[in-house]
Amino acid sequence: MRAKMVDFGGWDMPLQYSGILEEHAAVRSAVGLFDVSHMGEIEIHGSDAAALTDYVTTNAVGKLQPGQAQYSGLLYEHAGFVDDILVHKIADDHYFLCVNASNQEKDYPHIAAAKRFANRFTATVDFASDRYTQLAIQGPRALATLQKLTPAPLSAIRYYHFIDGVVSAITARIARTGYTGEDGFEIYFAPEHSERIWNDILDAGQEFGIQPCGLGARNTLRLEAGMALYGHEIHSTITPFEAGLGWIVKLDKGEFIGRAALVRQKEQGVTRKLIGFEMTARGIGRDDYEVFLDGAPAGWVSSGGPSPTLKKNIGMCYLPADRAQAGRRIEIAIRNQAVDAVTVPLPFYKRAIP
Repeated sequence: MRAKMVDFGGWDMPLQYSGILEEHAAVRSAVGLFDVSHMGEIEIHGSDAAALTDYVTTNAVGKLQPGQAQYSGLLYEHAGFVDDILVHKIADDHYFLCVNASNQEKDYPHIAAAKRFANRFTATVDFASDRYTQLAIQGPRALATLQKLTPAPLSAIRYYHFIDGVVSAITARIARTGYTGEDGFEIYFAPEHSERIWNDILDAGQEFGIQPCGLGARNTLRLEAGMALYGHEIHSTITPFEAGLGWIVKLDKGEFIGRAALVRQKEQGVTRKLIGFEMTARGIGRDDYEVFLDGAPAGWVSSGGPSPTLKKNIGMCYLPADRAQAGRRIEIAIRNQAVDAVTVPLPFYKRAIP
């Protein structure tokens, strides 16, 4: 199986196998398989594991039940993102965090430093990335594919829930999560079984037209679904309220890193906001291109490119908050020309749920 490889944060990663369009279509219509083992894992253990996890994240950890996951943010004190993460509750004294590949080397010391600085948490913070391979099986036939390899009743796992079970007779964590806008699963297991389980999944999905998928399709799929990418929609100077992620912020839960800055921002209001756009003239609004309103510079494209599903050129951009409404005419600077576009709501694509 040949893939076009690229350097991605120090990892040798597949950009594509058969081609981005073919891989994208497979996930939207059938099933695709992604090797996302570059993602990082951090585990928090101890009697104060819940309190520490709650202190370093924006969402309400206290609302999680064992076997439940939540999307959340790690913030600096000024409320900019350290990272966006998934928090899994294994038990009252054990939390499993999936973090972005490019950020894992700073996420771990950020959490460890918070524990030391607060000096009140009886918990250990464990950098566990070397102990896990992560594969993502995504698409409407993901369940049927993975079910062939596990006795676990996958249909009983709700969205953003997980179980510890087996895949191909290997101990694995099976989470109903993903980064594509489709139904699917992300599985975590010991790295020495990577090749075997990868091949077993491809064999199991062959009847459904499974495709191995690379970073290219992962990006077009998440863009259509309006999902944030660290370094683009979110980074150290962007807050959750600006990025349209206020729903992962629970100000009423008590103290957490960045809370004071978020309270001030909520009182004062944001000055910029994220919104979607579609090109109405020929051209592609690429990442970091300048955005104009009424002929004046007003913002920037955070992510942009062609939508294989919608057959349109789409993107997300930041604009002044008082002008970031759907239906507004904007211009994107493409090769020193102002090209017409219009703002639209996010997401661009939302799967039909039976």
